[in-house]
Amino acid sequence: MDTDQRSHPWVRPLWISAGFCSLAIGIIGVFLPLLPTTPLVILAAFCFSKGSKRLHAWLLAQKGLGPLIREWENHGVIPLKAKCLATTMILVMVGYALFFKIDIQWVRVVVVLTILGTLSFIWSRPSKPRVPDNAAE
Repeated sequence: MDTDQRSHPWVRPLWISAGFCSLAIGIIGVFLPLLPTTPLVILAAFCFSKGSKRLHAWLLAQKGLGPLIREWENHGVIPLKAKCLATTMILVMVGYALFFKIDIQWVRVVVVLTILGTLSFIWSRPSKPRVPDNAAE
C-alpha cells in the first residue's frame, strides 16, 4: 500500500466505490445503447487497480471483459469490432437526436464536435497490439 492510501483511510474505499459504480453503469450500457460499456469497464478496471488488487484481478479474469481490459492496459488497443460497434451506436443514437430533437444551432455544433472528438480518439487507437520490429527476424 502506498503512503497516500495509508495517510488517508477513505481513499481506498473511494476507488473501490468508483469502480463498482463505473462497472454497474457499464453493464447497464450493454442493454441501453446510449451508455458506453467499454470505457466504463476500463474505468472500473483503473479504479479497482488503485483500490483493490483482488477486485482488479477478478475483473481481468472475467471471460467477456478480461481480454478487452488486458488489451487496453497492455497495449492501448481498441479491437476493430468494438470500434465499429461504438461508431455505429454513436452515429445512430446521437444522429437521431441531432436531426430530430435538437433545435438550437450552437447545441448541434457542440454535439457534432463532441462526436468528432470521440470518434477521432476511438479510431486513433490501434486495433491490434503492435508487433516489435525484431519479432520478424
